[in-house]
Amino acid sequence: MHSERIQFQNYEEKVISAHEASLFFKDKMTVGTSGFTKAGDSKAVLPAFAERAKEEEIAITLITGASLGHTTDADLAQNNALYKRMPFQVDPTLRKKINDGSILFVDQHLSETVELLENKHLPKMDLAVLEAAYIDENGNIIPTTSVGNSVTFAHLAEKIIIEINLSIPMNFKGIHDIYLPEPYPNRKPLDITASSERIGQDFISIDPQKVIGVVFTEIPDSPAQVVAPDEKTTAIAGHLLAFFEKEIADGRLTKSLLPLQAGIGKVANAVMSGLGKGDFENLEMYSEVLQDSTFELIDSGKMNFASASSLTVSQNCYAHILNNFELYKDKILLRPQQISNSAEVIRRLGIIAINTAIEFDIYGNVNSTHLGGTKMMNGIGGSGDFARNAYLSIFVTQSASKEDNAISHVLPMVSHVDHTEHDVDILVTDQGLADLRGLAPRERAQVIINNCVHPDYKETLQHYFERASERGGHTPHILEEAFAMHTRFNQTGTMKELVLEELA
Repeated sequence: MHSERIQFQNYEEKVISAHEASLFFKDKMTVGTSGFTKAGDSKAVLPAFAERAKEEEIAITLITGASLGHTTDADLAQNNALYKRMPFQVDPTLRKKINDGSILFVDQHLSETVELLENKHLPKMDLAVLEAAYIDENGNIIPTTSVGNSVTFAHLAEKIIIEINLSIPMNFKGIHDIYLPEPYPNRKPLDITASSERIGQDFISIDPQKVIGVVFTEIPDSPAQVVAPDEKTTAIAGHLLAFFEKEIADGRLTKSLLPLQAGIGKVANAVMSGLGKGDFENLEMYSEVLQDSTFELIDSGKMNFASASSLTVSQNCYAHILNNFELYKDKILLRPQQISNSAEVIRRLGIIAINTAIEFDIYGNVNSTHLGGTKMMNGIGGSGDFARNAYLSIFVTQSASKEDNAISHVLPMVSHVDHTEHDVDILVTDQGLADLRGLAPRERAQVIINNCVHPDYKETLQHYFERASERGGHTPHILEEAFAMHTRFNQTGTMKELVLEELA
């Protein structure tokens, strides 16, 4: 049965159904599964466990690389199969359960989850479920469209279930660079001085004694939903591309820029697509996720190489990649997220990091995770890994949103802080760009108000800043009013009409 997919003879007798595999799950287990931004995740075993949880009172701590695809997180959450979830998610059903407190969520920098596991700061891993294209003759697995945290899960888990995905071509072997750093304090430097450099092997080592089951599936990854650039995202991309062009003219960058990292979503795709229209050349990526725009840039001849931890693309782009895979095979690498998000490598390569904010304040502090300061959206992801260590740390968001611009995304003080002003160089909205490099807090505030704030809120924020400055302080604030715009929104449904007389 599928002998080309199981080349290690000892595993042939371990082929089981997804339901049989789900029976290995026990209440309060810690389970690690492959999957990073809907790519390379468990598409048979976890859904089978979710079905089992409909009938039984059983819940696990689930650790992944990042978000899962299809309805897996939703089904697990809806069936009360999750006690705790980490380090990232994007599912609305799971998010609701997290915010009402019925599922615990640990929001982590994506580079740090495996460090906490390796150093025994988290409970031991009982079981790992890992997707593979196939099993080689030594019992090791060839990963699929992501690597995520699978390498460490394979290393630490007491038992392993391998989920072979028949929809993945076997020629995926060769695009992975698998490396497991040594434990502290004897860790060696990561010898990566260019996005294209390899430091590991092209398979994940598996201890055959740990393998308790092999499950077959042929369900493809959930396709990414690529949204065409709109007026706001096009404006943001335009401001950022103009900034890059000025940096080139001033001699701080070349037309090749520096290796790029871009978060997921329509703004990132708009910016990356914009690079294909500008006067740029020989671009490289050292990022977390390869999206449609990455392959557009490779196809256009603008990008030479792209390294990440996951391949997360639309259905059309995925078909294009598979049909032309040999053209891309020597231009991409997928690594463990511990390596793709390594502070050491990010700092060494001089990454230009572009990530999305929910809101930022007039001093440059960024909230990436919480709506209104309390409700989790998705999680910090890898933005913190890159922001603290990048050559340029850039955050983008729209200046205002909702009907009649009821919400300003620039505020006196953010309702939750993920990235402090010390880790933020450039802020961009559809209104303009604020270059914060070398500026003191009072200078930053004025530049942000001048360039990034929506016209409906500029007078309000300017008035706040001026009155706060009269009170003094290195970072002027009026603490009793710092969250007045948030409060106004909660009470009235809009941040507008924060009447100046009320603030006087």
